[in-house]
Amino acid sequence: MSSVHFIGGEKGGVGKSVLARLLAQLFIERRLRFAALDADLSHGALVRYYGDYTQRVDLAQLDSADQIMDCALGTDRRVLVDLPAQSHRALQRWLAETDVLGYAREMGVPIVFWHVTDGGFDSVSHLEQVLELLGTSVQYVVAKNQGRSQDFSQFDASPAAQRLLELGGRVTTLPALDPALMYKIDRFGSSFWAAIHTAEGERALSALERRRAKLWLERAHAALDQVGDWPLAPAAVPGSFASDAGVLGAEPQPGAN
Repeated sequence: MSSVHFIGGEKGGVGKSVLARLLAQLFIERRLRFAALDADLSHGALVRYYGDYTQRVDLAQLDSADQIMDCALGTDRRVLVDLPAQSHRALQRWLAETDVLGYAREMGVPIVFWHVTDGGFDSVSHLEQVLELLGTSVQYVVAKNQGRSQDFSQFDASPAAQRLLELGGRVTTLPALDPALMYKIDRFGSSFWAAIHTAEGERALSALERRRAKLWLERAHAALDQVGDWPLAPAAVPGSFASDAGVLGAEPQPGAN
């Protein structure tokens, strides 16, 4: 069964793209068929770090946004959508004008909305709006990003957190990676797999930096395991726009960019 995973949070800088990259890396390592859509036209983290698996989508153009559901039909795979900041209005318009939630229900495609939060007022307020808008039509996962904040008391005490639990939503906590190390990985344009395994050349991290990155990735994936069903599928070939079209030919290395 296909499923659609929106990675949101509305507020810029809370770590939406980091979560999207973590999920992409997990899907690759678990050999789970997936397609990635990058709706962040200004930054394009998925396009940059996982380009073999990603194409762009413009939420402001309805026919472009339609690709999200198109990718979920015809073959079983996870569709990963990295939403940009301030995308709520464009997403709401597409959902309303096309009755996307009703169509997904008819086609048997579950939709999961991931809300990445730093625990601040704006982030909590936006979650309230999302819960009000989508109600019981989707599944919810809130990711507390310790890379942006260590204090989530405001979220924990909020009506949004209570409503989330009432709707069957799940909560996980993403561990923090040393900011200087994350900056290096981002500057090199490396996938997380490449950052951990590249030992030589201009993009290589030091041995201990690679070890720290590896431990962080393992902990982050363990946090994602708490809120999702990501089984290992050893017989499957990772799905992507490139491989599905026969462009790659051979099976790509895990997250090799």
